[in-house]
Amino acid sequence: MGRKVLWHPFIVLIALFGFFYVLGSVWLHGQFDWLTSLRLALAGMFLLTASAHWGKRRRDLIAMVPPAFPRPDLLVTVTGVLEVVGSVGLMLPTAAPYAALGLCFMLLAVFPANVHAARQHLSIAGRPVEALFLRALLQLVFLAATATVFVAGKR
Repeated sequence: MGRKVLWHPFIVLIALFGFFYVLGSVWLHGQFDWLTSLRLALAGMFLLTASAHWGKRRRDLIAMVPPAFPRPDLLVTVTGVLEVVGSVGLMLPTAAPYAALGLCFMLLAVFPANVHAARQHLSIAGRPVEALFLRALLQLVFLAATATVFVAGKR
């Protein structure tokens, strides 16, 4: 049951990518290529993850911040704002590569929180967080997707 929380962003990313790709390829006659589909899917995923920064899961996210970092509440707010701003940037073709690069750095910056949550056996929404290996693997998928938008968008 705990795995549902972790998988929501991944499921949203895959579902939105498929939706936008099919929409663009079939109904809009090729107006959305794979890169546009990926940009829009990442935007949707990051908007989903940003919503947790102010909702019921906020306390859980604050608890994930390692004690060595000051003002975990402020850090959670800032990362949520960065996710929203990055999402908007991903929707703008000229800004997308830069938004993707910023989101890559943000994903790297929040990784210690994932390590802390896994090692301390914390919970999100009352469910225990997954093992570090699984959390790291998903983080790598998200990082690879955002890096792809950066690299492909700079060509």
